[in-house]
Amino acid sequence: LAVTATYIGLSVGPVLGGIMCQYISWRSIFYLTGLGGLIVILLAMIRLKGEWAEAKGESFDFTGSIFYMSGLVALFYGISMISKAPVAKYLLAASVVLIACFVFLQLKVRYPLFQIRIFSHNAAFAYSNLAAMINYSATFAIGFILSLYLQVVRGYGPQATGLIILAQPVVMAAFSSLAGTLSDRIEPRIVASWGMGLNALGLLIFVFLSATTPVWMIVLNLFIVGLGFALFSSPNTNAIMSSVEKRYYGIASSTVATMRMIGMATSMALVTVALSLFVGENGLSSAHSIELLKSFKLAFLVSGVLCFFGIFASLARGNVRS
Repeated sequence: LAVTATYIGLSVGPVLGGIMCQYISWRSIFYLTGLGGLIVILLAMIRLKGEWAEAKGESFDFTGSIFYMSGLVALFYGISMISKAPVAKYLLAASVVLIACFVFLQLKVRYPLFQIRIFSHNAAFAYSNLAAMINYSATFAIGFILSLYLQVVRGYGPQATGLIILAQPVVMAAFSSLAGTLSDRIEPRIVASWGMGLNALGLLIFVFLSATTPVWMIVLNLFIVGLGFALFSSPNTNAIMSSVEKRYYGIASSTVATMRMIGMATSMALVTVALSLFVGENGLSSAHSIELLKSFKLAFLVSGVLCFFGIFASLARGNVRS
């Protein structure tokens, strides 16, 4: 249900964002999301009264959080700037040192920010999280790429673009609960691996995107990717939560969120690198449609190959019910 609710939000986002961009301004999106965030904070403060009994007496790892945030910022900013800023290589080197220090610290402190030890003795947990990170790294930027493609290359307005991109999250929302139920009867690794395979197929089909590709073909492929994501996400989350004891549910849930955010950032960094290689400082305009298409094709190709190898990570988790 939580995954379905997430994808319903993703379904509303492109359409609502497109309408607001076309009839109000792109800045209105940030006003609306900021207001929504404040409402959620107020509701959490008013309605969520309970405490986590399992975490009673534990202290927050501030030092670890500083190393963690600094390492990720240096890593992703360095990747995004690698082709046009000399400082990028130093940021990447710094990210390696910071992340190494973070891992070392997490193995030493009593209450770590990130439970690294749980990965070493739980293959199902480790490979399921790896599969989640790969899947988000490969698929998150699809909406961003198609938004640029439809508006800059094809000349569609924001509202029409949002309606076209809507195909993927609608399918994700429609089939996520069903996929979760299916993974209660069939081993999650089987269902999730089929989903990862469909994602890889859809991404590799997008490699053949051109300036004249029929919109119905784009929508059909978005259906394939949406179904693949639905078959992967819920069963994969099921596998992660089923692979740990009840007292580790909070850690497992937060680890899934971490893999999702790292995957999303990686996906956008990949697109940024592809755009910088072919478009550079030329800007996003229809005058450079050929260069844009080349960057999109590269991003889809790398993502498709990444997703293909993700199938093996998904299969390697083993049977969580045994």
